[in-house]
Amino acid sequence: MKYVFLLILLSFMGFLYGFSNHRNTQKIIQKTAVEFHSNESYFLTQTMVNKLLIQNNERVQKQAKSVIDLYKLEEQVLENPYIEKASLFMTIDGTLNSFIKQRQPIARIFTGNSSYYIDSQAVKVPISENYSARVPLITGVDDEKEVSELMVLLNKIVGDDFLNKEIIGIHLQATKEYMMTVRSGDYTIEFGKLTEIDSKIKKLKAFYSKVFLDSTIHKYKTINIKYHNQVVGIK
Repeated sequence: MKYVFLLILLSFMGFLYGFSNHRNTQKIIQKTAVEFHSNESYFLTQTMVNKLLIQNNERVQKQAKSVIDLYKLEEQVLENPYIEKASLFMTIDGTLNSFIKQRQPIARIFTGNSSYYIDSQAVKVPISENYSARVPLITGVDDEKEVSELMVLLNKIVGDDFLNKEIIGIHLQATKEYMMTVRSGDYTIEFGKLTEIDSKIKKLKAFYSKVFLDSTIHKYKTINIKYHNQVVGIK
């Protein structure tokens, strides 16, 4: 009798599970909800993300949960050049939730008559009418190889609170040496080639700590940090 009762109980539980699962899959997607990583929406709005949620040539709202392919929807959303990561999931109440992490630009590349952003992984991000990023402007860089080489320096700048606010432009000269423009004054920084980057940044910040303290920074026209163990300031 115990085995018979256990068998009946398991069968009943299996029936309830199958019934509830069937009812759940037949539920209709009533609404969508979009949440941005760190609550920061740069290029996209919730409305723009909702417009990406298309399946069978129709919006996912009013479609049954059983026909929604979350994997394909995620892939579809990730095709947007502004989105770095996307996670979609459905809740019992019929809500399709989207967690979106947008690409965060770290520089804007100017080539000829066009321009584009790049993020920390050197992925190209198109210019947007909805958002203008406050990032260094890069000129003189002609190909992806030069952009890739510059990434080491750019990530160093982004990772430093002071330099991230101070450096507003980087130009690759014909000599293949880099020059920087700054926010604090009408002078340039001769960085040189992309060698000894950490050492050059350390020298620059040491120089800044002195000239900012005595307010003589505005007397300089050029600050040259490309030479070993020295900073050459031209007034």
